[in-house]
Amino acid sequence: MPPEITPILNEPALTVTNTETALLIADVHLGIEWDLYRSGINLPSRIKDRLDRVLGYIQTYSPDRIVLPGDVKHNVPQISWQEKDEIPHFLETLAEYAHIDILPGNHDGGIESLFSGQKDIKVHSVRGAVIDGVGYFHGHTWPAPELLAASHVITAHNHPTVRFTDAFGYSIVEPAWIRTKFNVEVLKGRFGNLDFENRRDWADPEVFIMPAFNELCGGVPFNESTQEDLLGPIFSSGGIELENSEMYLLDGTRLGLLKNIRKLQHTRVRSRIGSRKRNSKSPL
Repeated sequence: MPPEITPILNEPALTVTNTETALLIADVHLGIEWDLYRSGINLPSRIKDRLDRVLGYIQTYSPDRIVLPGDVKHNVPQISWQEKDEIPHFLETLAEYAHIDILPGNHDGGIESLFSGQKDIKVHSVRGAVIDGVGYFHGHTWPAPELLAASHVITAHNHPTVRFTDAFGYSIVEPAWIRTKFNVEVLKGRFGNLDFENRRDWADPEVFIMPAFNELCGGVPFNESTQEDLLGPIFSSGGIELENSEMYLLDGTRLGLLKNIRKLQHTRVRSRIGSRKRNSKSPL
C-alpha cells in the first residue's frame, strides 16, 4: 500500500500514514516577530498560539513522529534572542510527544545549537531524507537522489498561495496546497548518473508543496508566477511541473490545474481592461 497523505482540513498541516503516522508542518519561521520589530513593526510573540495549534494536532492524530520540512527558525545569518528563547521550548515540548525530524531549510543555519543533545530530535541533510517511504526536503537545494525513488515527495520553501482578483481589481490571497510531478527531462540533466528506466532509481513520485505554517510569512501566488519567480533550483530550473500542477485551498476545495486557473485570470484581466477603455471614452 502506498503512503496515505492527508491534509488537515482548514490547516496548513498534513499527516502521512505508512508504517507510522507522521505530522507535518513547514515554514514555521519562529522568531519572525523580532525581524519585523527591527523593521519598525511591533507584534507580540505568537509562540504560544503556534505551539497550542500543533499540540491540538498531536492530540487529534497521535503521530509517531513530527516532520518539519525546513525553516523552523527565521533569522539569518544570526540567531536572535527570541529564537534562543522560543525554539528550544517549541522543539523540546513537541519531543515529549513524538520523535522530531528536521529537514533544514535556508533559514535553519545553526539550529543544532538551540537544543542540547535531545535524543528525540534529528536534523537531517539539507538535501533531504526518505523517512518511512516518503521523501522530504525543504526546497532550497536539489533533492538527494534517493528521494526520486520514493513514491511521494513533500517539500515547502515557496509558501504557495493563490490570488483571486475580481472584476473591480480587488484581490484576496489564500494559502494553497500544490500537487504535481517532477519534470523528468530536467532531472535527467541534473542526475545523469541515475537510471530513469529503473524503478530503484526513479519512481516518478507525486510531489506535494506545503503552504507556510506561519501566517506572517506571506507567500508566492503560484497562479501569477512563472518558474523564474519561484525559489530553489528545482523550481526555477523547471524541475517541477508547474502548469499541470493542481491547486487546493486549505478547506479542501480543488481549484483545478494551474494552467486553467491562469486562463481564467487572463480572461478576467482582459475583460476588466476592455471595460475601463469603454468607460473612459467621452460621451460627446
